[in-house]
Amino acid sequence: MPVDGSLFEAMRLELRRGSLGLAVLACLRVERYGYTLRQALAADGLEMEESTLYPLLRRLESQGLLVSEWREEDKRNKRFYRLSPAGTEMLDALTAEWRRIGASLDKML
Repeated sequence: MPVDGSLFEAMRLELRRGSLGLAVLACLRVERYGYTLRQALAADGLEMEESTLYPLLRRLESQGLLVSEWREEDKRNKRFYRLSPAGTEMLDALTAEWRRIGASLDKML
């Protein structure tokens, strides 16, 4: 029996949504602004629309996991993001949890 395409897509999006925060935190170990963050994520195989990225960045910042500042670069104001100390701790904790889940799934699959 073939896989139901719409059900697969819904489950794929759910799986993806759960990993985007971790991916953004990992990429922001190095300070970046939105466009370069999108490029870095895409280079590693995780394309993300602006309409997904910027609300996620605002949420992570409101949770105290990121800090940002406006700076002028190339004659344009850009908002640069980086991990806060709490963001670094969260990234470490989530990375450990990701590895635990991955190891369990590897056993099952």
